[in-house]
Amino acid sequence: MKNTRKILFSAALLSSGLTMARTTTAEKSPNVIYIMADDLGIGDLGCYGQRQIKTPNIDGIAQNGMKFMQHYSGSTVSAPSRCALITGKHMGHAAIRGNAKVAGSDGLLYETPLPAGEVTVADIFKTKNYVTGCVGKWGMGGPGTEGVPGKHGFDYFYGYLGQRFAHSYYPEFLHENEQKIMLDGKYYSHDLMLEKALNFIDENAQKPFFLYFSPTIPHADLDIMGEAMTEYEGEFCETPFGGSRDGYKSQQNPRAAYAAMVTYLDKSVGLIIKELKEKGLYDHTIIVFTSDNGVHSEGGHDPSYFDSNGPFRGQKRDLYEGGIRTPFVIQWPGVIPQGVVTNHISAFWDFLPTIGELVQADIPQNIDGISYLPTLTGKGIQKKHDCIYYEFFEFGGKQSIMTPDGWKLVRLEVSDPSKTYEELYNIYTDPAETTNVIKQYPDVARKLKNMIGGQRVENARFHF
Repeated sequence: MKNTRKILFSAALLSSGLTMARTTTAEKSPNVIYIMADDLGIGDLGCYGQRQIKTPNIDGIAQNGMKFMQHYSGSTVSAPSRCALITGKHMGHAAIRGNAKVAGSDGLLYETPLPAGEVTVADIFKTKNYVTGCVGKWGMGGPGTEGVPGKHGFDYFYGYLGQRFAHSYYPEFLHENEQKIMLDGKYYSHDLMLEKALNFIDENAQKPFFLYFSPTIPHADLDIMGEAMTEYEGEFCETPFGGSRDGYKSQQNPRAAYAAMVTYLDKSVGLIIKELKEKGLYDHTIIVFTSDNGVHSEGGHDPSYFDSNGPFRGQKRDLYEGGIRTPFVIQWPGVIPQGVVTNHISAFWDFLPTIGELVQADIPQNIDGISYLPTLTGKGIQKKHDCIYYEFFEFGGKQSIMTPDGWKLVRLEVSDPSKTYEELYNIYTDPAETTNVIKQYPDVARKLKNMIGGQRVENARFHF
C-alpha cells in the first residue's frame, strides 16, 4: 500500500508539473503544528485588539514570533477553506468550493470528497518522511469515499469527518481514521480531540511530524462545560438565546459562553505548548494559529458585542474583509524574530508552497500559492500575489478580487446576470468597506472585472 501511494503521488506531481523548492535556512526540518479554529473572528484575540476575552497563549505565539495583519482564509465557509489550505489552490481552481453534501458508506451526508490525485500538504510532508496527523474537523469527504484523510497523505485522523455533525459538541460518534467511534452524546468532543492531539505529539516525539489540529471551537452551538463558564459568568449583560430552527440549541448566557469557548481553546493551545516543552520539542517546532474564515453570528453569538470582526465589515459567508481576513500568528524559535508584525499579503493557499520550500520538497506547478518563508526568515526575496480572488455560491453567488494596491471589487447576485451588481472599495483608505466608489473609478472596476476570467476555471459541481 505504501509503495502504491508513492507511485500515485509521483504520478500526480508529474501530471501537474513540479518545482523544487529552495533550501530552507534550518539545518534540520522542524516539526509543524498548524492549529485552525472554527469561525473565530480576527478581533477575538488579544493580539489583534480584543479586550474582553482572554487569550494569553495564542497572544504568546504572536509575541514569540510573527503576526500577519493581512492574511486571508481559503474561503468564507469551512469545507472550501480547508481545501484551499491543503491543496494550495484558491477558489477559482479548488476542487471543493462550497459545503455541498455527498453520502458516505454509512448512508449519512458528508461534504464533497476531495478528489483522488490532488496533491496535499500532507503528501508533501510524506515525501520527507514526516509522520502526518489530522485531529479535529475534516469536511472533505466521508467514510468510503476518495476524500478521507488517509487517502490524502495523513497517517492518522481523529475527529469529525463531516461538518454538520460538528455542530454538536456532544456527538453521537466521531471517526478514528475510517472507524466510527460511538460516543452516544456523552463526551465533550473538544476534550477528546485535544487528548488525541497530545497523544500524537507524545507518540511521535522522536520523529519529524506534521499535526493539523482543527478544533471546532468557537463554532455554534455555544456549548461549554460549566467549570469553564465560571470565568465569565456575570461579566456581561446577557440576552438568552432560545434556540433556532436550524438546530442550534438554547443558551442562557451566550456572551459568557462564547468568551469561555475562546478562552478554553486558548488553554488548549497552552497545553500543546506545555507538551512540546516537556518532550524537549518546543525549540524545534513551528506553531501556527489561525481560523478557517470570519466570525459567525449563529447560536446566539453577537459578533458586534466583542468586535469579533475587528474594524472590518462582514462575517462568515461574506466576501467583505470580515468574512475572509483571518488571524494568523506563527512562531519558530531561533528562526522567526520575536514580536514582528508583517503586512505581507498572504492566504491559506500559500501554506503548501511554504512547506515545500521549508522541507526542500517538490511541489506541483498548478497551484496558486506563493511561499511566505522569506517573510518568516527575513532571507531571500519575497514574491507577491498579483491578486487575491474568491468565489462563493450561496446567497445568490458572490465574487471578489483584490490587487496589492488595495483596490477590491465585490460582485453580488452573480448567479443571475439580470440581478448582478458590483461594489468597489480601496481597503487601505477604507478598510471597513463603507463607501462604494465604483461610480468614481469605473476604469478600476472594469480592470478588476477583466482579471476574474484569468483566475478561474469552471467546476462541474460548484458553478454560478
